[in-house]
Amino acid sequence: MGLMFAAAYLVLVERWIAAWIQDRLGPNRVGIPLTRIRLFGLGQPIADGVKFICKEEFTPGHVDRVLYTVAPILALVAALMAFAVIPFGSVLPAIPLGDGKLYQIRLVLVPWLDAGILLFLAAGGMGILSVALASWASNNKYSFFGGVRSAAQLISYEVPFTLALLGVILAAGSLRLDHIILAQAQTGWWNAFVQPLGFLVFLVAVCAEAGRLPFDLAEAEQELVGGYHTEYSGMRLMALLVSEYLHMIAASFLIVVLFLGGWHFWGITGGTEEVGWGGALLRILVFFGKVLFVILCFMIVRWSWPRFRFDQLMDLAWKVLLPWGLIHVLQVACWIYWVGNIFCWQAALLGWSSLVVVWAVTAWLSPPWCDNRPRRFVEQPVSVDQVSEFAEASSTRM
Repeated sequence: MGLMFAAAYLVLVERWIAAWIQDRLGPNRVGIPLTRIRLFGLGQPIADGVKFICKEEFTPGHVDRVLYTVAPILALVAALMAFAVIPFGSVLPAIPLGDGKLYQIRLVLVPWLDAGILLFLAAGGMGILSVALASWASNNKYSFFGGVRSAAQLISYEVPFTLALLGVILAAGSLRLDHIILAQAQTGWWNAFVQPLGFLVFLVAVCAEAGRLPFDLAEAEQELVGGYHTEYSGMRLMALLVSEYLHMIAASFLIVVLFLGGWHFWGITGGTEEVGWGGALLRILVFFGKVLFVILCFMIVRWSWPRFRFDQLMDLAWKVLLPWGLIHVLQVACWIYWVGNIFCWQAALLGWSSLVVVWAVTAWLSPPWCDNRPRRFVEQPVSVDQVSEFAEASSTRM
């Protein structure tokens, strides 16, 4: 319930940011009903929720009713399942319970799971399945095209996404997200500084996985009406939209945990896991402050960048991010094998140097400008004799 509430009000924040970027007024009218108190439009998410609930649940006659109903449920379950392994802070101080023993509380739903990242990847796979089911069950050409686009996009960007994760796993030596945070906190070096190439690959890949602009080709209104949820309305449509937004929120949590140190911040939180109540509360505030910053960056990018073409989207995944991800994994593996500890300034210097080199090589291999629009006919030079022959043939017909 808390995640749904947060998603609703983050939508309001995004609408405010969109209005600010486009130099217009955002939603600022809905407040307390039957009064003139507007509260800066804070009642807008409640009004939107009531609107979706009161809308007619119309099921078209040409759809597969079972898959049509299961797809939104599966999408929402997959989005919520991703939060099961995310630690929302450090370990709380030990407290006595009914049996008199002291127990430590970890702010994670499944604290004993040693393969937390794998569960997150599994949730992403379920998201792909829900999109495929929704597009196929709708029995609509626009929905089908949107589903094919989304499936191709998600599968393509899973490869660089996983390669960027491998560097973090090698550096921390664990698949548990709380151990990854602790490895960064104890040394004071965040993975974003010692693995900048992997951070850039992960940032682009996770943005594509979330389906946000400029990667929202599955829902391009100018081409596909509404994409794979064209035939949906009411609560089913709300489930699909909320699941997409929850994917973005989960991606922000994962960026903070893997690359931005989680609850750690220099001079504010310590590097040890054992803290008092004040320190634990401070770490929770630091963690959620970082997450909110990443979410705001997602929102600004959405309203600032134009949408990719689909061929550009695929080229970015297979021709740019995949080689960069392989170089990143090779670099981290070699450093750990020959040197050992990667959380040091020498590894950071190597990481930033490799980022500059691969960026320069990629720019050198790519032309400064490229007109790669698809053409039906191949342009060929025409000689003067061919022009005269064409003119004679035209005059003969006339």
